Amino acid sequence: MHAPSPIKRRQSRQIHVGNVAVGGNAPISVQSMTNTNTLDVAATVGQIQQLEKAGADIVRVSVPDMDAAEAFGKIKKLVDVPLVADIHFDYKIALRVAELGVDCLRINPGNIGREDRVRAVVSAARDHGIPIRIGVNAGSLEKDLQKKYGEPTPAALVESAMRHIDHLDRLDFQEFKVSVKASDVFMAVAAYRELATRIEQPLHLGITEAGGLRSGTVKSSIGLGMLLMDGIGDTIRVSLAADPVEEIKVGFDMLKSLRLRAKGINFIACPSCSRQNFDVISTMNQLEERLEDVMTPLDVSVIGCVVNGPGEAKETDIGLTGGSPANLVYIDGKPASKLRNDHLVDDLERLIREKVRQKQQQEDDMIARSV
Repeated sequence: MHAPSPIKRRQSRQIHVGNVAVGGNAPISVQSMTNTNTLDVAATVGQIQQLEKAGADIVRVSVPDMDAAEAFGKIKKLVDVPLVADIHFDYKIALRVAELGVDCLRINPGNIGREDRVRAVVSAARDHGIPIRIGVNAGSLEKDLQKKYGEPTPAALVESAMRHIDHLDRLDFQEFKVSVKASDVFMAVAAYRELATRIEQPLHLGITEAGGLRSGTVKSSIGLGMLLMDGIGDTIRVSLAADPVEEIKVGFDMLKSLRLRAKGINFIACPSCSRQNFDVISTMNQLEERLEDVMTPLDVSVIGCVVNGPGEAKETDIGLTGGSPANLVYIDGKPASKLRNDHLVDDLERLIREKVRQKQQQEDDMIARSV
């Protein structure tokens, strides 16, 4: 469980979104987007704080007009996580949020308008040390590209991206990242693979409009998983028609499964069968809900019987193996204690939190010694 990922990541130029490094050797960051009305400062701040608590590295906020820009400025002062402003068409909004402390501008230079307006936005980004995200989407391709290709295609997405990139190249601005999203998995994967060979900038991955919680998770896992296995991707957003907090959870689970990111508990659990000596499904549901606040990396196995339980437990920080009359707990791969079913979840949660406390103390001690 602790072995490094065999994935060799594409080497990209590193940029910074606030204090979060994106690209280069930085961990793949996980982000989401608020769905509150930006004018409702309290609601938007509340949602951003929920996302941050879930582990979000970056949060994007829609800024459709100048009133929203002013609200964004208030929001920015009340949160700690880096914020990206999502802006279309009106370049003056980009200029205003740059003044108000935005950490990244999500724009398409092509829909900002005249060259002087693009130059003004890039100049503001340069002056304030703000990167730009070019966001291409199959659902909003330029009309001439729709006419040229007849329908959205990987080539159309890449041509659109390169057109926007050319705007920034002409102004000698290289602090940007790019996304080429589509709701079709094959189209998005092909576009990202092609774009990865053309530019050195970091790539923001996403399968846009992926669907609801279950279907969107599956579709995103397949599409993003293919790209991540190729070593492509520096930051990800899982687009779900669900609570944005779920996007963060799914994103981290995705990265944990590929050993690309360690944050929170990595559960290994059996699907349960008639051999189980305790209710595996109920136990897992309760543990996941109770331990959502844990951000310290930890491997925990929950196996209902002795067939695979001991083998899994020996490879994890804490392992539970079903047994009769009591279940056996392994800590650091060694048998440690037995737990009865009547207080199983409470006792297991206590052991996990104690292990988390020990690991955190060890990390703190190492940091203190290195200072």
